[in-house]
Amino acid sequence: MRSFTFNSKPSRVVFGAGSIHHLEREIEALGARRALVLSTPGQARQAQAIADRLGPRAAGIFPRAVMHVPMETAREARDEARRLGADCAIAIGGGSTTGLGKAIALDSGLPILAIPTTYAGSEMTPIYGITEAGLKKTGTDPRVLPRTVIYDPELTLTLPVAISVTSGMNAIAHAAEGLYAQDSNPIMDLMAEEGIAAIARALPAIRRKADDVDARSDALYGAWLCGAVLGNVGMALHHKLCHTLGGSFNLPHAEVHTVVLPQAMAFNAVAAPQAMARIARAIGAPSAAAGLYDLAKENGAPVALKDIGMQARDLDRAADIAVSNPYWNPRLIGGAQRTEIRELLQRAYDGARPES
Repeated sequence: MRSFTFNSKPSRVVFGAGSIHHLEREIEALGARRALVLSTPGQARQAQAIADRLGPRAAGIFPRAVMHVPMETAREARDEARRLGADCAIAIGGGSTTGLGKAIALDSGLPILAIPTTYAGSEMTPIYGITEAGLKKTGTDPRVLPRTVIYDPELTLTLPVAISVTSGMNAIAHAAEGLYAQDSNPIMDLMAEEGIAAIARALPAIRRKADDVDARSDALYGAWLCGAVLGNVGMALHHKLCHTLGGSFNLPHAEVHTVVLPQAMAFNAVAAPQAMARIARAIGAPSAAAGLYDLAKENGAPVALKDIGMQARDLDRAADIAVSNPYWNPRLIGGAQRTEIRELLQRAYDGARPES
């Protein structure tokens, strides 16, 4: 048995179809009296429904969350929470909304109650990201970890299939990197493999029948596990590339993860064979990298950066940013490996299927 250190993150999870009905109970358990409800503009109706449900416990809604949490939006939401006298924030939606809640918590310490309606997994991590001056800066702080998470599969039934698939691939990415993280441990390995398997099982079923509650439950269960893995171990090359491409080139978050994941796994395969074996086993494929590519493509997700808004002329700059301040990675990256990273980005841009 290898040596390891494991710290359990303090958060409460309420899981199950119809669990939104426990919202008032969970707000009371936080000791909160006035909640600011956060959402993206597209989910403003859901945010309003939550506010209506809470009645006088709702301080108001802030339906302006956007990708990559621009500093300006974070400041505006923080000021609105103070103006309304909110003592907690409810984030309903995906990673953009949860990220905005984290930005508020980082500055004010307000507790967050998250109600995920995608498979982003951000609700299970103390990791935050804020974009300023074209660069996405990430960090870790226990204040930003949501205190309570309500997972209700019924709230995901109308999530479009295309978004469901890319969101699920995003979740898989969290667990896949967790399997070869510098600070990985046996508990996270188990959670990662189980989470990847649950999502890989769910995505084809969701594509066949979008309102399949059992498949939606599997996907949400997998997202919880994968998010918990990301919240307990460090990130590596895959996340560095995605933070670079998303924060500096404003590419859509889940789609970037979907495209980059197979290429990053292929790059790291030689340095992390045990992790690749676990991933391959979880998705039922001979190869982790090629299997992840096939899982995405066969379920209608994009597999090329050129198809999600990346410009070929920006690949050189992306490679420069990625190697200038690299995350730890099982296979060395840095200035000397700039050519290899540039080649990886080219394959991701073209949508080439990994050979291994």
